[in-house]
Amino acid sequence: MLAIQKMTGAQKIAWVFLLPNLVIFGLFTFLPIFLNFFYATSGSDRILLSQRPYVGMENFSSLLACQNYLDPNSCQRDIFWRAVHNTGWFVVLQVGFMILFSLVTALVLNRNIPLRGFFRSVFFYPVLLSPVVVALIWKWVLQRYGVLNAVLEGQGLPITNWLVEADWAFFWIVFVSIWAHMGFYTLILLAGLQAIPSDVYEAAEMDGASKWRVFSKITMPLLMPTMAVVLVLSLIRAVQAFDEIFVLTGGGPGSATLLILQFIYETGFAFRPQLYGLASAASLLMAAVLMVLTLLQLRVARGRGED
Repeated sequence: MLAIQKMTGAQKIAWVFLLPNLVIFGLFTFLPIFLNFFYATSGSDRILLSQRPYVGMENFSSLLACQNYLDPNSCQRDIFWRAVHNTGWFVVLQVGFMILFSLVTALVLNRNIPLRGFFRSVFFYPVLLSPVVVALIWKWVLQRYGVLNAVLEGQGLPITNWLVEADWAFFWIVFVSIWAHMGFYTLILLAGLQAIPSDVYEAAEMDGASKWRVFSKITMPLLMPTMAVVLVLSLIRAVQAFDEIFVLTGGGPGSATLLILQFIYETGFAFRPQLYGLASAASLLMAAVLMVLTLLQLRVARGRGED
């Protein structure tokens, strides 16, 4: 090590330790990004770069060609826009309800209730499970001869093909996603609640403020920076949803639960012909959305730090 330090100098020795990680990071991160741009601007179903002709922005034009973006049937790539619409609804419903449930759960767990530590661990436990394990558990519960239908049948109630009917299938992918990830955001909000000084609440109690006034005028304003971080993190995760939904419904029935990430996977790898260029273009459009959300997160975090 002393010999290396003499060769590089004391100021450059850090690069010697960083070089292996930088090489691996570049090989598995920057190189795929570069290749993705190349595939997005080339055609053919061939995978070798030398066999793919340059087509410019044709793949992007194909994805964005639409008479009415609110009607997927009027789009050239109608399946892509169905995936976009499904992803939009999924993000709105999943993020909205998950933040609501996480906030309520954090408020309850922040109180001095019996077995508080036990309930905190119970709500966080699903986060520790693999997404595939979560999906398989719920698929076992929701399938035609699953646990839920067995309970309903035992009570004399009609049973339902939960994962075959489009509306129910979409409801359950939102529900399962909330169940799997809510504990993580509950933990963040709980930390934010515990960071609020207790003397603020003591002063409000001395002034005779009602519980609703304390919540609306003290708790929520002081919790807003944490809520903003939770909102951005949950948006990024929701846009990238894939594992649980792919295992649970496979995007079906039809395209009722098909999201953008699954469209990219199926277009580039599962279906024939394998349209690598189209999948790469869709992934770059998705990356642009994620970049905007990431910049928003950084801005929120910077604003929180200045506060």
